[in-house]
Amino acid sequence: MAIKGSLKEAGLPDVLQLLSLGKKTGCLSIADQANFGYIYFDRGRIAFASIVNRRDRLGDLLVKHGRITQEQLNAAVEAQGRNRGKRLGEILVQEGFLAREQLERHIRIQIEEAVYFLFTWAQGTFNFESDIRPEHEEFLVSINPESLLLEGARRVDEWSLIEKKIPTFDLIFTVDQERIAASDVHLTPEQQAIIPLLDGARGVAHVIEDSGLVEFEVGKALYGLVTAGFAHRAGRTSDSRVSEVSDGRLQEHRNLGVAFYRTGMLDEAAREFRRVAEMRPTDGTALFYVGVVELKRARWREAIENLRLARDNTPGKAAVLHNLGLALEQTGQFDAADEAYGEAAAKARYDARILLSWGMTALERKEFQVAEGRLDRAREVAGDQPLPARWYWARALAAVGQDDMETADVLLREGRAKFPKHPVLLNNLAALLDLVGQGDEAEDLLRTALAEEPAIPQLFKNLGDILYRQGRYDESWQAYQRAVKLDADLGDDIWFKIGNIAYKRMDRPTAASAWQHALAINPAHQLARTNLETLEALK
Repeated sequence: MAIKGSLKEAGLPDVLQLLSLGKKTGCLSIADQANFGYIYFDRGRIAFASIVNRRDRLGDLLVKHGRITQEQLNAAVEAQGRNRGKRLGEILVQEGFLAREQLERHIRIQIEEAVYFLFTWAQGTFNFESDIRPEHEEFLVSINPESLLLEGARRVDEWSLIEKKIPTFDLIFTVDQERIAASDVHLTPEQQAIIPLLDGARGVAHVIEDSGLVEFEVGKALYGLVTAGFAHRAGRTSDSRVSEVSDGRLQEHRNLGVAFYRTGMLDEAAREFRRVAEMRPTDGTALFYVGVVELKRARWREAIENLRLARDNTPGKAAVLHNLGLALEQTGQFDAADEAYGEAAAKARYDARILLSWGMTALERKEFQVAEGRLDRAREVAGDQPLPARWYWARALAAVGQDDMETADVLLREGRAKFPKHPVLLNNLAALLDLVGQGDEAEDLLRTALAEEPAIPQLFKNLGDILYRQGRYDESWQAYQRAVKLDADLGDDIWFKIGNIAYKRMDRPTAASAWQHALAINPAHQLARTNLETLEALK
């Protein structure tokens, strides 16, 4: 089930209700300009939620509620630095600072806060993908989305007021300490926490980070201070100082880029990685992702340009070289692609995918024995891992190129057994069977392939050829017409045969047009020229 759309057209609460009522399992991703969030569902209930680049506030939340001390949190953070694979919550439980039940309760609160914050995104897009579960999350919850709607609606209403005073998080505020002291006003705990941070230098985003509070708590606290006249705007972070490009800032853009890329939002992914590349032109990872995005969008020249830059800035990365080879292959630069694949294979000797691509370029260059060696090595490296369908037809073509029809037949039948409806495998097996005189079986295979994929013109062309040789001209005509409708440039042979069938039908204008088309594609087609001359003489 694919659900996608704009938050302007369908609010997040409506989407959550739809997924809840449908008892859906999967991931709902929400994007709003430079923000990206996830909500995972398990049979209609929220199992996990997070916001990319939002600081993990679990530790701050536990300190705030008195579950652990600041010293215990500091010790756990230090231990996490030595054990990168472990999450903070796991360490707190392991060290005996926190009971597992308490941890799970506060993780639930953190997930709810993430959902509440997502409710405030009025613009952007959403996309739901079925049967996707969160990776590496030990603690999942089970929350009825409807239980969050009331609080979420209240916060959205309050945010509409807060945004009038605090429209963006890059604003800087100062506090009138003397006025606060003179007023003897009662401040909330959240206001007491942020007042020392409103120093005329930090933006609201930094106040959120440094306070350990969530966005709504800081916004509400600051709104009260501004409304009472205790806090005043002092500028913007971009106006007050020119910040240096930090690793943390670059990582934020990388994280967003990866999140966009994984959910198929290629324009947004390219935007984030281009920002990284602009700030740090030698960042090979960003250049690599830009290249891969362009490759997916079939912009071959741009893909090659960025992947070459990525290769120059991240030497030794097999993935960069592999994708560069794919882009070069698409532009017909088979020698350069072969070289890129060869470098990639040397650096990743046990990657069957690279060896398969390398074998394919050898096929393109009609180096059938070389292709055989590379493809056999790919199968050896794959071991127990299943090979893709294209390995079977590529390896069969390498055998055909060496006149080893028996091996080709065995391979194509093996591939068909594993991929019974794969159109290219069926097409190649049909061509081989037709070549050895088994036209009836070849016809059956082609019709099976067309039932699965009726948009491949070569399938219709090959079916038409079999029918043509059997004298079934009406059926052949129909197959040929479907083929040229899908691709008018299939070659001179199909137009020559269309002309022949038209002539048999006494349709001389159509015959003449088809033979002229064949000559336009191949001026050396002597039979088409002779037929036209004969037709002209009959006038």
